[in-house]
Amino acid sequence: MWLTRSDAAPAPGSIRVGIFGLRRIAPLRVLVAILITACVPATAEPSVAMIELLALEGFDPVSYFVKEGPLAGSARFELTWGGRVWRFASGADRAAFRDNPEVYTPRLGGFDAAGILDGRLVDADPLVFAVIGERLYLFRDGERRARFLADPDLARQAEAAWPGLQDLLDVPIRDAPR
Repeated sequence: MWLTRSDAAPAPGSIRVGIFGLRRIAPLRVLVAILITACVPATAEPSVAMIELLALEGFDPVSYFVKEGPLAGSARFELTWGGRVWRFASGADRAAFRDNPEVYTPRLGGFDAAGILDGRLVDADPLVFAVIGERLYLFRDGERRARFLADPDLARQAEAAWPGLQDLLDVPIRDAPR
């Protein structure tokens, strides 16, 4: 018995496998698969895209200014701003950030400030930081921070170099205005 719609008998010795109306069923299967995928609820686990967009590796940006150093933020207190997800240690910190994000966001896109001076975008460690002139700067390591802090003019130089490096980013970063 053949499962195809062809009325012609198969050639002797040939193997013919098919499903009746396959050309009509295949698009329907694709549509059903798309609909099922769209209806699957999102899981509580963060996606790769979510992890990439998590600002300060999940540390509370407000805590750099008002606490004894940075505190880990919580998924309970999240806010999306400037294309990134920000986490906070408390609802009060989230509210403070929401009211004035320009004050709390790291300068220079959160990249290593000393790297900006070298003309490179270098990932920073959120635990190596300095608040200079009420602005948060991040660094890759303590040596880079010490170099930066040794000359008060370096912050101004890094700020001047930053706009030229933003073109290197795959995703634009909203940086706080001066």
